[in-house]
Amino acid sequence: MLAVFDGVESLDVTGPAQVFSAASRLLGRSGRGYTVELVGAGPAPVHCAGGVRLLADSAFADSDGEGVDTLVVPGGLRIRPDGVEAVVDPEVLTWVARVAPRVRRVVSVCAGAHTLAAAGLLAGRRATTHWATAEALAERHADVTVDADAVYVRADPVWTGAGVSAGIDMSLALVADDHGRRHALSTAKWMVMYLQRPGDQSQFSAPLKRQSTARADIAELLAWIDAHLAERLTVPALAARMGLGERQFARVFVRETGSTPAAYLDAQRVHAARRMLQDTDLTLAAVGTRCGFGSVHSFHRAFKRHTSVTPQTYRRHFTSTAAPDPAVTPQETENP
Repeated sequence: MLAVFDGVESLDVTGPAQVFSAASRLLGRSGRGYTVELVGAGPAPVHCAGGVRLLADSAFADSDGEGVDTLVVPGGLRIRPDGVEAVVDPEVLTWVARVAPRVRRVVSVCAGAHTLAAAGLLAGRRATTHWATAEALAERHADVTVDADAVYVRADPVWTGAGVSAGIDMSLALVADDHGRRHALSTAKWMVMYLQRPGDQSQFSAPLKRQSTARADIAELLAWIDAHLAERLTVPALAARMGLGERQFARVFVRETGSTPAAYLDAQRVHAARRMLQDTDLTLAAVGTRCGFGSVHSFHRAFKRHTSVTPQTYRRHFTSTAAPDPAVTPQETENP
């Protein structure tokens, strides 16, 4: 069940609804699917922030949460001269606080996390929200550990997702939790999605980082780096590729990307490794080599530094049928 209100971001509603609908259609009669229902203040159309109008199936006053499995609270963003404000609709807040104890799972998309926090559902939990409202969420709710960079955060029985399109990634993760990763991947393929982002991935993708730099030569270099991660990429080699001295190159790189060349390479190699761990059966040694790590040990160390888990633990989490990796040492198979 998805709550809707005036000012809601339309994709926060339609994105999850589409995922659940597609997952149900692909399940057919072979499994229990989802029934998507919108609940709002009344019969009048709900005006979304993007100009789209929605009609709720039921009213807050008539819904007590009985029989509801997953409650989804989408977000609303109000842009003001002094910044972005999260919309917390009073009727939605009252309803969520009343029915949340009766449902199995509560989910927020984008700034919907502010409503969950106001209802006391995020106290003592880690959560995320749209990056533009993360600071405000942390300031207003000191009992919430806000991760401003995650795509989504699972803190059972509550899930929180970042801005807008991240609701689709989180919804696919919910499908994977309910029906297995294979079915979630089939749903993503049906929706012609390139790749489902894991929850701990940064809200800002590598392509966005490339597009955000004002220098075309840096953007081209970042694209080239991402395509040649398996190679030995040193500062002297990268500086020479740009026709700059090493010190000048390092200064320009930090100014344009916000990180050192070494830190950028490390992060991109781990990002590439995560994709391979999810989508291939390659051994850890093969994944590490293809991503540019000199050894399984250096791969393991860098991966755990960025994700807080070992590569094998990560693979087990995202691939339910993952077999033990013959290249993994006993220390790597232990939980962090």
